[in-house]
Amino acid sequence: MNEGVLLMLPKLFAKFTKKDSKEKIQPSKTDELKQERSKIKPTRIGELGECKINIQLDQLPKNCRYLSDLLLPNSKAKSGYSQIDHVILTPYVFFVIETKNYAGVIAGDRSKPNWTVNGKFKMANPFNQNYGHIKAIQSILTSVEEPNIISMVSFTKRCTFRVNPELRKIQSNDLIVYDVELSEYITRKLNVLKLQHQTPMFSDEELLHMYNKLQEENITDSKVREKHVELLKAKGDNEASVGVTEPRVVTCKTCGREVSEKVKVFCLSNKERFKGNVYCYEHQK
Repeated sequence: MNEGVLLMLPKLFAKFTKKDSKEKIQPSKTDELKQERSKIKPTRIGELGECKINIQLDQLPKNCRYLSDLLLPNSKAKSGYSQIDHVILTPYVFFVIETKNYAGVIAGDRSKPNWTVNGKFKMANPFNQNYGHIKAIQSILTSVEEPNIISMVSFTKRCTFRVNPELRKIQSNDLIVYDVELSEYITRKLNVLKLQHQTPMFSDEELLHMYNKLQEENITDSKVREKHVELLKAKGDNEASVGVTEPRVVTCKTCGREVSEKVKVFCLSNKERFKGNVYCYEHQK
C-alpha cells in the first residue's frame, strides 16, 4: 500500500470516529431537553398565570400600589396564616384578589358554601375564602373598613361562568372576572368611585404607610410557607380536592358580611320572606 495512504488512515479514522461520537451524543442532549421541558411545563402553569396578572397590575395608575403572594398571620385560619394572591391599594378602595386556575364551567352563587366545576366537582365558595383574607388584612390595617374593600376572584379564560349576574356588575363589591379583564374591571370600578366621592378616601401618605405595613407583616420564610401548605393539605383544606366542607362563616346574600348563627336561623326559618337566603339586619328590611 502507498506510504502516503498509510499516513492518512489514522486521520480518516479519527474523523469518522468523531462524527459517530457527535451523532450518538446529540440525541441524548435532545432527550434531556425534552425531559426538562416536560418537567417545567406542568409545574409553572400557575406561576405563568400569576405573571400574566402582574403584567396587568403594572399598568394601573401610578397612585395605585400592589403586593403579590402575601402570607399574613390569621389566628382564625386552620393553618394560622392567610395566603393572599394580590392586594391593590388605591386612593378610593382596596382590591383583594384570589386567582384560580380551574378549567370548565364554574357555577355558583354568593350565598352558597360550595360551587361546582363542570357540574360535578365541588370547590369552596372562593368569596368565602377571600373573606378570610380580607379579615387578615383588616387585622393589620385596622382603619380600613369592609365597604372600602372589593373582593375579586379571577379565573382563566379556560372557564365559563354560570354565576349570579350580580357578581359581574361593576356596582358590586364582590366581583368575579376573567384574568384578561382584571385591569379593565379595576379601572372601571375606580372610575365609578371617583364619580361617587369628591375626594379620595386615602391620601398618598396613608397608602404608602399601609403598603409598608403589609410588607413588614408579610412572612417570607420559606420553611413557614412550606409548613402552611402542608397544614392545609393535612387538614383537607386543599382547594383542588373534591368534597369541600361547609365554611364556618355565614354571610349575607346581598353584601357578603358575616352574620351570627341567630340571624342565620331567623332567616332560614322565614322561608316565605327570605326564600331560603340569609341576610344581615340591614338587608332584611
